[in-house]
Amino acid sequence: MISSAFRRALPMSLLALASTFVLPACSSKNAPAETASRLPFYGDRAMQPAPMAGPADTIFTVPAFTLTNQEGKTITNDTFKGKIYVTDFFFATCPSICPKMQSELLRVYEKFQGDPRVLFLSHTIDPAHDSIPVLRDYAERLGIKDASRWHFATAPHDTIFGLARAYMTGAQKDSTVKGGYAHSGTFALVDPQHHIRGVYDGMEPTQVNKLMQDIPLLLKEIEAEKQTASR
Repeated sequence: MISSAFRRALPMSLLALASTFVLPACSSKNAPAETASRLPFYGDRAMQPAPMAGPADTIFTVPAFTLTNQEGKTITNDTFKGKIYVTDFFFATCPSICPKMQSELLRVYEKFQGDPRVLFLSHTIDPAHDSIPVLRDYAERLGIKDASRWHFATAPHDTIFGLARAYMTGAQKDSTVKGGYAHSGTFALVDPQHHIRGVYDGMEPTQVNKLMQDIPLLLKEIEAEKQTASR
């Protein structure tokens, strides 16, 4: 559910977009008991024909990207190879939802900062202002000293806004709101195959708590798959 604060921070067009991003592409609701603990997959399914078998579903994956983090280092999908990560969108001068969002995401980071299998990726939606030094300062003020664990990343607007859609959230320029940008407070949980496995309202502590519950489930699922593959 979208929080009242979340609604106030978004124009109607962006709220409508964000409201469509709450349903998984497939659900574990009716799954057998032995798979009930698996997280669902989120996103659109692309239909691809299989020879002699009719159309087959292909689960949506996050597209390839190239970003630059607060240390000036290039990061891509391969940066997160073999890891799971949590992602969001923000900007350093945001006067509305960003401080609350980052406070909530910091809770998640602090809970899992000792687990190298869990990474974080925050995208600025204001690359003109949020230079590498600004991002570095922003991260340090949050207490993040290890950029390899939590990347604060920049790229041109087209790249960032496209990724926002891919992560099932919304971000856009909007001169009618404070700060000049409108965006949702969505956190997305992504698995090592670049599938979105959870979408959460970062303005709602109960949903952030759910994210912290889902991360161990996803890690357990990944470890089980590794053991099965090694047999």
